[in-house]
Amino acid sequence: MASSTPLRLFFKDDGAVPNNPALPALVYKGTIDLAGVGDPEAEIERRLAANGWGRGQWRNGIYPFTHYHSMIHEVLGIARGKVRVQLGGDLGEVLEFAPGDVAALPAGTGHRRLSGSRNLVVIGGYPPEGTYNLCRAEHSADRTEALRTIPDVPLPTSDPVIGASGPLLDLWRPSP
Repeated sequence: MASSTPLRLFFKDDGAVPNNPALPALVYKGTIDLAGVGDPEAEIERRLAANGWGRGQWRNGIYPFTHYHSMIHEVLGIARGKVRVQLGGDLGEVLEFAPGDVAALPAGTGHRRLSGSRNLVVIGGYPPEGTYNLCRAEHSADRTEALRTIPDVPLPTSDPVIGASGPLLDLWRPSP
């Protein structure tokens, strides 16, 4: 069932992955209708770019090791195949993703692929705000620096799936 109302997931710092203390990971299930679309990768790329999340777009899978980005938010859109992903580090939650599903991950949110189909294609991207970096859960120096940088990552100005009127803008409000 397609939905523009995302699932909200909060994860605590687990000692290896800081996660985001203020912002939930958002999971939109079946939100991009790919039925009958000949090039689902291009369809997701267009949607993310049109909504301001086209910076640094890539086509690939998801790393099999727990990682996070401490200086930028990330969006993952499933174009083809299926994948089991663990969000939030070793103590986080395992979710199944299929074509048309999208995850918006606030800076600091741990994620890794547990398994995936052979035809898996993920489209990733970033908002214009922030600086790309890659942190690994097993590197304690990454976590130490991340705890300093995560609170300073600018909030995006649009929802990656819906745009300027999307739920991310309400769900990722600045702290008072």
